[in-house]
Amino acid sequence: MFIDSHVNLHHRDFDADREAVIARARDAGVERMITICDRIDNFEQVMAIAEAHREIYASVGAHPHYAKDHLALTAERLIELGRRQKVVGVGETGLDQHYQFSPIEDQVQVFRAHAAAARALDKTLIIHTREADEPMAGLLEEEAGKGPLRILMHCYTSGADLARRALRLGAYFSFSGIVTFKNAENVRAIAREIPLDRVIVETDCPYLAPVPHRGQRCEPMHVVDVQRAFCALRGLSEEEGAALLAANLFRLFPTISSRD
Repeated sequence: MFIDSHVNLHHRDFDADREAVIARARDAGVERMITICDRIDNFEQVMAIAEAHREIYASVGAHPHYAKDHLALTAERLIELGRRQKVVGVGETGLDQHYQFSPIEDQVQVFRAHAAAARALDKTLIIHTREADEPMAGLLEEEAGKGPLRILMHCYTSGADLARRALRLGAYFSFSGIVTFKNAENVRAIAREIPLDRVIVETDCPYLAPVPHRGQRCEPMHVVDVQRAFCALRGLSEEEGAALLAANLFRLFPTISSRD
């Protein structure tokens, strides 16, 4: 079994052939996908994709890049939308100080609304973090201290200290095609150290196509290459890796059906 835990199927790059992309993933053995909401005004489009396909689930949330556009977003609104059938996660949300498209204080405010909604819904908080290790760690520890919080550090590229602190909170980590990049030894080093029961994989398509597809549009079918690369990195057979990663995902997202 292959599962892509983070796809962006509503992205305009898929407008011309979205159904063909989904069909290719299915033919490649990708049996589950989670398509991610990056803005609340995209939520209905994201949901329509999930509702049209048995194997696709969805999230609700606003990417930190767009935090400045979501200052009126409340936990109550996220909870309302998060109760929709097939919504399995809240986010992606988080902190990103690389591009600084939104002020950090706006990102923190919007993150807190997502965390409160994830706690109330008992659904996984999907976190994007980039160049914000120390503030992200402190914010996670503060929010986790308010009550149980199921955490996914998506497309993890941050440092070892944040990883250790998130692990103490019970976090899971998802690795993308970056683990195949020639210049990404720092990511591979972290991927070697995360406990095997806390790992899942993703593509983050249409971004981050893995080797041997660099320079191409990434598709969910490329999670096959990501999973094989991770298994090789950790010395797992493909069969061992498939069973392990699927079990981890179903534990992290308990409302996703493990049955056909």
